Parts: sequence; structure tokens; C-alpha cells
Amino acid sequence: MASITGGLGYILPFLVVLTVLVFVHELGHYLAARRNGVRVDVFSIGFGPELFGWTARSGTRWRVGIVPLGGYVRMFGDADAASRPDEGAVEAMSPAEKSVSFYHKRLLQRIEIVAAGPLANFIFSLVVFAGFFMTIGQPFTSSEVSDVLPDSPAAHAGIQPHDVIVAIDGKSVDRFEDIVQTILLNTGTPVEITVRRDGNQVTLHATPELNEEKDMLGNVRRVPRLGIKGQIPAYVQLDPATAVWHAGLETWSRVTSTLEAVGQMIVGRRSSEDAGGPIKIAQMSAEVARGGIFALIDFMAIISINLGLINLFPIPVLDGGHLLFYAAEAIRGRPLGQRAQEFGFRIGLALVLTLMVFVTLNDLGVIAFLKGLVT
Repeated sequence: MASITGGLGYILPFLVVLTVLVFVHELGHYLAARRNGVRVDVFSIGFGPELFGWTARSGTRWRVGIVPLGGYVRMFGDADAASRPDEGAVEAMSPAEKSVSFYHKRLLQRIEIVAAGPLANFIFSLVVFAGFFMTIGQPFTSSEVSDVLPDSPAAHAGIQPHDVIVAIDGKSVDRFEDIVQTILLNTGTPVEITVRRDGNQVTLHATPELNEEKDMLGNVRRVPRLGIKGQIPAYVQLDPATAVWHAGLETWSRVTSTLEAVGQMIVGRRSSEDAGGPIKIAQMSAEVARGGIFALIDFMAIISINLGLINLFPIPVLDGGHLLFYAAEAIRGRPLGQRAQEFGFRIGLALVLTLMVFVTLNDLGVIAFLKGLVT
């Protein structure tokens, strides 16, 4: 019984996170499709045989599939859940059917419908952050250094208590949280730190040290540390307009940080062990859920950003792949041929499946084990 309870402790939070974010993503596609006069045949949360569902007046079948790992919106003219066109059906459509067919809409309309899914994920995160900033408050810790750890990179660089860090590598710093986020993206390379000391600005240089630390899941990671401590953290409640503005900045910061980390992995400056898949997300969902509903919602906002970003990657099968096809259509003046699109979908599917296998093996520690055998 204990093992069952433990298993549910991982599965239930994961399913809550996944279901909400998939619903938000697909709702973006659905609303944009309906706004542009496209008939939506199916709105599905999960894949496989239907567990339960209902048919709305619009003709859309709202359903929940037996496999709760994803979802899809199938529009009129789609051949399958991957939104590939049913060529035979598209060509045989009557004028009335063409008027509600996704594939007979203008290029900009199709772009809007496809891009609306990732956009919905970003909007969800922005709304969550803004809600927190208006109610609980935005974390705000002064960028003043309260303490410097002995024999640390900061100590060797000459950083002193009461120094106020105003910039790192020329990028302005407003909060201690900005310092933490910047240093966490560092891979052990030197940084230029500008501090305000006794009314004067002083430029110093430090190289964050990569320390082996255990995360909340017990996994050992190499984490960059500068060796400074901040002031006592505080939460500042913001008015609605300011909260939305700062929520937008927070969302954008998360997007750029994620892209930078992915870029570091691609060029080999960051370990691929930092990449996580469904198992890691399930574990983190369970751990975060223990901190309460607000912690789980905040976690969902962060994962929502990653989901929206990943879907924009120019890989066929993903939304970004469809947008890539539409970019080619805009340049050529006509859609790519059926064979070219089919070839692209196959490559995209292979890439996505390969990535899923890789991150799952990474979650299980297999990648690190194999690396250990050859090093």
C-alpha cells in the first residue's frame, strides 16, 4: 500500500501539471481556429481510446483519452492528430466545406492558429506571475552583498560585504535574484562584476566555481557559485499594471535563460544531464506539490514557458515545424509539395522520439552511467 501511495504521490501531481498545460496549449489553437472560422472536429486531452466525452453544439467532440500524455485539436481537413492534411478529402471539399477548412484559410490565418498554442502557454505564465505579484508579492532582495564566503571566487575577486552589485558583464542588476539567475547560467567562465562601493563604481573580475550539489531529487549536479550572500528577502506587492509589466519581464527572462542553456548544451559548454524528461518532471511535480498549491502553480508557469518554447522549435510535427513550412510557402508563393511535407514529418517524428528517449534515459541515470564507462 505504501508503494501505491508513493506512486500516486508522483503520478497525480504530474498528471495535474500536464493536463492543465496541455489544455491551455490546445485551447489556444482552438480559440484561434474558431476566431478564423475553422471547424474543429475534436478537442482531445490524452490519446488513444476515449474514456469519456461530449459533443458541443459547434460539432466539436470534447474528449479525454485513455493515455493522459498530451493532447491535440483536430481541425476539419486534418488526417490525424499531427495535423497533417488529408489530401484526398481536402481536394474533394465543396465550397461550403472549404469555408470552414483550415487548409483553405489564408496563410496569415493559418500562422495565427498554429502560433496560438505556444502563445497561450506564455500568456498562462504571464497571468500566473502577475497574479502572484499582485497578491503574494514579487520577490525582491537588495543587490547589496551581506557576506562573502572565505576562499570563494568572490573573495578572490575582491568583493566585500556592503558592496552593491549594479551590473554583471555589462548587464544591469536590480535585485539579488538577478545575480542568482545570471550566475546559474554560467559554466565556469570569467565574469565582469561592477559594484558600487562608498559612492564609487568598481569593476572586478571573478570566475564562478562549479560545485557538486544535490538537488531536491537527490541528483548530483555541478552548480556555479560565486560565494556571496544577500540581504533578507522580501516580497513587494505590485499594482495590476506594474504586476503585468514585471510578469512580462519575468516570462521573457525565463525564455532567454532557457534558450541560453539549450545553446550551451548544443555547443558542449553545459552538461546534457541538466536536460529533463517526463520522469524528472513527474518527480519535481511531486516535490513541488508538497510545498502547497501556490508552489505547484508557480512550477506550472515555469513548465508552461518551456512547453511553449519547445513547441516553437523548427521541427516538423511541432508547431514550429508547421510555421517553418508556412515560411517556405510565403517565400515560394505556394505550399511545399506533399512528398516534401511527408518527408519533413518523418524526420521531425524521428527527432522528437529520439529526444524523448534521450531525456528519459537521462532521467533514469543511464546517460551518466554510460559516460562513466568511457571516461
